[in-house]
Amino acid sequence: GRTGRVRAYQLLEQLGIEGNAEQTAATLSGGEKRRLEMARAIASNPTFILLDEPFAGVDPIAVEDIQKHIQLLRDQLGLGILITDHTVRETLAVTDRAYIINKGVVGAQGNAEELINNEWVRQIYLGEQFYMQLPTKKTSPFE
Repeated sequence: GRTGRVRAYQLLEQLGIEGNAEQTAATLSGGEKRRLEMARAIASNPTFILLDEPFAGVDPIAVEDIQKHIQLLRDQLGLGILITDHTVRETLAVTDRAYIINKGVVGAQGNAEELINNEWVRQIYLGEQFYMQLPTKKTSPFE
């Protein structure tokens, strides 16, 4: 009904894709599709959502945009967000806690700084040359 359409438009607006409301999902860019997936995930007012590889196949500008929207969902809506992704820098930049799974077993867990400085994580997953500038403090990009 009308209420559902209004809610759907509000979600599209919140995620910055209201201009694409009349398009089919197949015509959206990679970043727009990711934001549409987020809108669909939060439509039922969940307390937790799963984002499966939200940074895969999108350009660097879209990655930044998706990161901002993940932070928005976390900070302003209070959502718990579980992210599965192989893009370490992009994922660690928006997570409070991360887990490194190797051969089906959690081998390490912690915040970005703890994982980056974990010798086992560097040997098994990140590589010795891995570098990432850590955020000085977590703030919402919308302030």
